[in-house]
Amino acid sequence: MGKSQEKEELRTYLMGIVHNLPECPGCYQYFDDTDTIIYVGKAKNLKRRVSSYFTKTHDNLKTRILVSKIRNIKYIVVNTEEDALLLENNLIKQHSPRYNILLKDGKTYPSIVVTHEYLPRIFMTRKIDKKFGTYFGPYSHVPTLYGLLELIKNLYPLRRCHEHISADSIKEGKHKECLEYHIKNCKAPCIGKQSREEYIQNIEEAKEILKGNTSELERKMLKEMQTLSEEMRFEEAEVIKKKYVMLENYQSKSEVVSRTCHNIDVFNIEDNENVAYINYLHITNGCVNQAYTFEYAKRMNDETKEDLLAAGILEMRNRYNSESKEVIVPFPVEHLKQDFNIVVPQKGDKKKLLELSKLNVLQYKKDRIQQSDKLNPEQKSVRLLTELKDLLRLPTLPMQIECFDNSNISGSDAVAACIVFKKGKPSKNDYRKYNIKSVVGPDDYASMKEVVRRRYTRLLEEESPLPDLIIADGGKGQMEVIREIIEDELHINIPIAGLAKNDKHRTNELLYGFPQQTIGLKTDSALFHLLTNIQDEVHRFAIKFHREKRSKSQIKSELDSIKGIGEKTKEQLLKKFKSIKRIKETSLDEIAKEIGTRKAEILKQALDNTKE
Repeated sequence: MGKSQEKEELRTYLMGIVHNLPECPGCYQYFDDTDTIIYVGKAKNLKRRVSSYFTKTHDNLKTRILVSKIRNIKYIVVNTEEDALLLENNLIKQHSPRYNILLKDGKTYPSIVVTHEYLPRIFMTRKIDKKFGTYFGPYSHVPTLYGLLELIKNLYPLRRCHEHISADSIKEGKHKECLEYHIKNCKAPCIGKQSREEYIQNIEEAKEILKGNTSELERKMLKEMQTLSEEMRFEEAEVIKKKYVMLENYQSKSEVVSRTCHNIDVFNIEDNENVAYINYLHITNGCVNQAYTFEYAKRMNDETKEDLLAAGILEMRNRYNSESKEVIVPFPVEHLKQDFNIVVPQKGDKKKLLELSKLNVLQYKKDRIQQSDKLNPEQKSVRLLTELKDLLRLPTLPMQIECFDNSNISGSDAVAACIVFKKGKPSKNDYRKYNIKSVVGPDDYASMKEVVRRRYTRLLEEESPLPDLIIADGGKGQMEVIREIIEDELHINIPIAGLAKNDKHRTNELLYGFPQQTIGLKTDSALFHLLTNIQDEVHRFAIKFHREKRSKSQIKSELDSIKGIGEKTKEQLLKKFKSIKRIKETSLDEIAKEIGTRKAEILKQALDNTKE
């Protein structure tokens, strides 16, 4: 295989992933040919952001190099853009992707440094020198970095000056208080107004915040507040309380950062007939830093979700060497020998994490189904028809579906139409039009009875195949009149469903059975779209037929009523001028050239009288 062919196959593979990406917030990860993460990015709209890498020309050399190295794409969906930012930072810290540092105009992302000085400082930097201090980051989202620095500034009055301070220089009195001391942004440890022990304690607490370990710090503050209150030292307790509230308010209430979840595994599962999809999240220090969704092929038909989830838990924990003592799952998992606790949360942060896991596994399942449907469109139809069969508990797969609709204006030119879908696709050769014969005036129910009777009486006489399902374009009333003809009169057994509309004349319910029951079906599902496509098609076909008939009626009423203008003359005129309107607009001489002067005069006079 040549390089150009390999390149084209790779692009086809990657664009296949891109086309199936959801249009929602999340983080994407690019992998190279060694299956190593080389870039992590965030997006408000995953599909739009990732596709821009492959559909635009990039001026930046490093971006072009990055795109050339991509061999696979994975992603994690979240609910908000803020969660995507937090998750991106977690993943960058966990994996240190090469191109997250190289990109951004040749600069590194900024970090926060805690210096190794006698009285350490905390500030933002882009230069990394591990001899100079301890570094936290890098932060791809600069507002997050500034938010942390602002929080630390409000919690702890640390020095910001650039003076070289040592124990000897303090003893020798080489320093003096500055403006920061007077405006209470610093306690002046440089002149001994704050002990070094207290200052270093503040630095250590700030480090815990930068690490994300805020829970222990909050517990310590809470305990200290209670102790001070018991000792009646309320002013000191109030100072601690203000810090506690600031820390609590900063801590995100999102699903990717939690104050209560530490070193736990989260699993969720969805399945279909042959495959189970299992999502795995690993949480460390309250942050999601590992996410993976995989397929688990069913070996036997009797394997339950519990069996499959148990196997997935063991496989993922072994693959990632997880030592978490707590595993969150959506339902109890029995017969699992383990040295960890199984938890099924009902509320709180753990429940949110479980919902995040479900969000990802559902999206993964949807993507896999969409990829499969593109490769095999007929398989999609069979899948949807199987879903409909299971939903309505039909005796057979509804390979042939028929739907009826009436069309009239105040009862005039009443017509009806029947359309046929076979294997989920319109079978236009089987469409039928009906002129209503036995009904006078606008009576939809009577018209429906006539058409259904004519349709299935003929199929029975011809011994033609009957449909597997009839869909009424309407609610309970239409379903009932169809049932009366099918069951009571013709004594045949065909399942009947109905598509009901809401107050805004929009289809929102699928009805089935007698008495009719509302069938739970999401209006954004592929199956619901198939049913509404059937409904739209029968509307289109019936209205088109009605317009044709109405148009012929109008032509007949104006030309056929003119004495002296016969059928052949009428056909000759319509063939030449196409419509009554054009005939009226044409001069007498022009019409005379076609049908003669005498007939032209009779015609023009009659049409002029009609105008008046």
